[in-house]
Amino acid sequence: MDPVYFIFLSSGLFLGWSLGANDAANIFGTAVGTKMVRFRTAAVIASLFIILGAVYAGAGTSRTLGELGTVNALPGAFMVALSAAAAVYWMIETGIPVSTSQSIVGAIIGWNLYSGKPTDYEVLGTIVSTWVICPVLSGILAVLIYLLVKLIMHKSRIHILRQDCYIRAGLIIIGAFGAYALGANNIANVMGVFVDSSPFPALNFGHDWHLNSTQVLFLIGALSISVGVFTYSRKVIDTIGNGLMSMSPAVAWIVVFAQSLVLFLFASQGLKNLLESSGLPSLPLVPVSSSQAVIGAVIGIGLAKGGRGVKWSVLGKIALGWITTPVISAILCFISLFFLENVFNQIVFEP
Repeated sequence: MDPVYFIFLSSGLFLGWSLGANDAANIFGTAVGTKMVRFRTAAVIASLFIILGAVYAGAGTSRTLGELGTVNALPGAFMVALSAAAAVYWMIETGIPVSTSQSIVGAIIGWNLYSGKPTDYEVLGTIVSTWVICPVLSGILAVLIYLLVKLIMHKSRIHILRQDCYIRAGLIIIGAFGAYALGANNIANVMGVFVDSSPFPALNFGHDWHLNSTQVLFLIGALSISVGVFTYSRKVIDTIGNGLMSMSPAVAWIVVFAQSLVLFLFASQGLKNLLESSGLPSLPLVPVSSSQAVIGAVIGIGLAKGGRGVKWSVLGKIALGWITTPVISAILCFISLFFLENVFNQIVFEP
């Protein structure tokens, strides 16, 4: 296998590290922030289930990004991933939870503009619409779950110590589900642009257990996400866990549950096929922002409680990050491709 490939793949690994550093907060930020789960425990669980979700359910969303723009040269894929990672890293440094999905979309559009390739505006419209649907849907689900949990707790009159144990276990279980959904939904952001050039052979472990070339690529990307979770996610976890709204452990569980459901809905090929075969509308298989989902859930519950306690200035700072991230990523990718082609004499796109 050509070692040069791994040099180009390094930008995707950097993007995976950035995603882990940024998006672990959306899975366990509320649990860690409320002191219900220790950071190290959260990191181990998140890493394991991110890998499982990426390897076994990550293919659906990667096809949608491929329809937006097929990056047909390895040096170009390198720069697309690097530009997206740099934009996310810059936001992480400010402590703002941003959207890796928005960042990679901006970078792909930057590549399309530089290479003269057409952007599929229907696909772009579908993706952009999810940037609105995702937090709104998460907020609605969070409110419904909040009202249901409130009713159950009022009717059951569970002792506070037993209630504490249930919530702690619930945060771990839902966190694992959220990590699986994150891996399934967002691995396309990390490795999607490298799928067409993947040189990895399929791995056969016997007993009908095997990984195809794309799954091997996704496994490597998921491992880089896990490294990001362990090494650099604490700052954004503090923002999500404590910065936007003070939360009880029960509310923290509801927030994670709502955002996990949203990520799963946008990643499940099986659910999409079931709904369509039944003649029902389905959500597109699109890599959506776990940051937007979790913040939509927090705001939904905050509004359900009368809007008190929501730190709107923090929300404004986060929203500004969402707007600027894809723009920064697109501009950075366009400029970087110029230097890569004209200074380093790399072929960044095929005619």
